[in-house]
Amino acid sequence: MELISPTKSVGSCLVLSIIYVASLYVWSSKEKRDHPTTILKRFLSVFLVMTISPLFLYIFSSQNLLSRVTLWEAMGFRRDGAYVAFFIPLTLTALLFLGPISMQVYSGVWKLYFRPTYWLSSFSDILWLRNHVVAPLSEEFTFRACMLPLLLQSFTPTVAIFLVPLFFAVAHFHHIIERLRNGMDVKTAVTISCFQFSYTYIFGIYSAYLFTKTGHFIAPFVAHAFCNHMGFPDLVELSSQPNPKKRLLQLLYVVGLVSWIVLLPIATKPTMYANPLYDHYL
Repeated sequence: MELISPTKSVGSCLVLSIIYVASLYVWSSKEKRDHPTTILKRFLSVFLVMTISPLFLYIFSSQNLLSRVTLWEAMGFRRDGAYVAFFIPLTLTALLFLGPISMQVYSGVWKLYFRPTYWLSSFSDILWLRNHVVAPLSEEFTFRACMLPLLLQSFTPTVAIFLVPLFFAVAHFHHIIERLRNGMDVKTAVTISCFQFSYTYIFGIYSAYLFTKTGHFIAPFVAHAFCNHMGFPDLVELSSQPNPKKRLLQLLYVVGLVSWIVLLPIATKPTMYANPLYDHYL
């Protein structure tokens, strides 16, 4: 059921995505993106954007929707089903990374996660905080919690799920500017940015699917943070492993992917998450 026009929903999402990216470049600084000063300034930028993002949802939403649920509920901040929305999407995402996780087990890296010093040093590392906390928080808040409810008022859930990642993926194209500033040649910068666009778009579909099905912000947030932690699977390292270890790891990669595909629709039924929001968009 169309509650607002596609022009209104898409236009507001486009403006919001431009504001998000532009906020990262309002500071006149010669420092690189990983410099602590740059990171702190961008923290401030995205937090300011997060304060105005809900206004877009409030102003451009249909009163028909906001009369049924509160603004915060529409954004996925609900108590009912929150624990399930945290653990099941996190488990599903970990299952998808079964192969890379198995490689960490083989190498012994996983032991670090049981050391308090690892977490103490991580939470005092501004780069780690950006990648694991602030980036997932601000991006999911803006591109999922604020944009997706707008698109769901104009399009079917399937269309909205495939549409919102375009704003998310295109927003990551700004990294090409930094790569060129750092001396990277145009061809390489464009190639890397196109590759980043591809996997960012695919992840955006998954994240939007989790948000729509669960009706919870926490679901895409924990999936995003976990994916940022794992990074893109290192297939070069996988291919360098000796047999039969390599064959076993390859099998685990496939098992994880297939299991994730099979379990995803089963483990994301809206009724499992006390999600009444999904019905309002149908």
